[in-house]
Amino acid sequence: MAAILRKYIVVGGGVAGGYAAREFVKLGLQPGELTIFSKEAAAPYERPALSKAYLFPDAPARLPGFHVCVGSGGEKQLPDWYAEKGIELKLETEIVKADVENKTLTTNKGDIYEYGTLILATGSTFLNLADFKTPGADAKGIYYLRDIGDADKIVEAIKASKGDEAVVVGGGYIGLELAACLTMNKIKVNMVFPEPCLMPRLFTPELASFYERYYEGKGVNIIKGTTVTAFEKDDNGHVSKVLLKNGSSVNSTFVVVGVGARPLLAPLKGLIEEEKGGFKVDASFKTSNPNVYAVGDIATFPMKMYGDSRRVEHVDHARKSAMQAVQAIKAAEKGEVVDEYDYLPFFYSRSFNLSWQFYGDNVGETVLWGRNGAAASESKFGAYWVKDNKVMGAFLEGGSPDENKLIAKVAREQPTVNSTDELVSGGLGFASKI
Repeated sequence: MAAILRKYIVVGGGVAGGYAAREFVKLGLQPGELTIFSKEAAAPYERPALSKAYLFPDAPARLPGFHVCVGSGGEKQLPDWYAEKGIELKLETEIVKADVENKTLTTNKGDIYEYGTLILATGSTFLNLADFKTPGADAKGIYYLRDIGDADKIVEAIKASKGDEAVVVGGGYIGLELAACLTMNKIKVNMVFPEPCLMPRLFTPELASFYERYYEGKGVNIIKGTTVTAFEKDDNGHVSKVLLKNGSSVNSTFVVVGVGARPLLAPLKGLIEEEKGGFKVDASFKTSNPNVYAVGDIATFPMKMYGDSRRVEHVDHARKSAMQAVQAIKAAEKGEVVDEYDYLPFFYSRSFNLSWQFYGDNVGETVLWGRNGAAASESKFGAYWVKDNKVMGAFLEGGSPDENKLIAKVAREQPTVNSTDELVSGGLGFASKI
């Protein structure tokens, strides 16, 4: 079978794939030059919607409302958009074989494509408790969330719920956002996680205590410091009880798991250089193979601000790294180079009436500020992370767009502080003076 020739191929039809397509069009793309392969049935969409508005009981988000690139205020790229731009969008198509020497890809449908330049944007998938050999993890009624198909299953489970308690396994982003959505749907939620506090990779115990109290005030039962050891099933193979390591158990027919993710390196795993769990790339997201770029969750890239290499699993990085890679590819064709990627880490979450943003690096001493700190549920509060007398990271709950820009500026500029007292007393005012 003769190979189908394409100047550019993007493997992955998620957020990064959609933003890469937009950047190619912006910088000049001829019809027939680009093919995007996606395992999903839908054109690229803004994935964060799935753990938020998609599960709302009232006016839930649905496609085509959140196709990329609405997440950054751009044009909504409906399926027809790709055809209009001369882009071949191959949905429900998986690459099962790659040959980087001959620059070919083979699909699960037997088609062979030859590329000039390849962008890998395969993202991550959820960690499954079955991977940890948790007894009963194959029971019906246990759900995970990564794509629209997963979200639709959770929506149906919400509709079918008849007053039963739900268990959310995990105290990170997915756990927090799903617990909020289930509660909004009038489902009693038990959150189970092994760490001593919520969001331990970012929150200090004092910071986490505010969110724990807030969730408990909404009726969420938080069970921390323990793990799920097994699931019991009924005669129909449906989950009926969740057994915990601390010896307790929760009767539940509805379980949602969010315990982390792993990058999807197939089908090029072993064919290009890897580092820290991802494909090693330079500041333009070029891998060890000059014809292959890797973006988003799967890329381990130079973090210019901190002088190290990191892999970041976040939608903001997925968008920006895809754009950087395309800009670099198009510049190289003209014998030019682009500025190296200078990324400011950014994380955020929205649940209930809460909305926080974090910028920078959460290293060093944490300085909490605000009216009564995080103790008052209605107070605006935040935190700074200080190392070697420099502010390395900044966090704000309930900030306006302008206020969030202030804390981003602080994290970017890393101002020197003589005493943490000026951060406590200054609060957001400290950021406004930078």
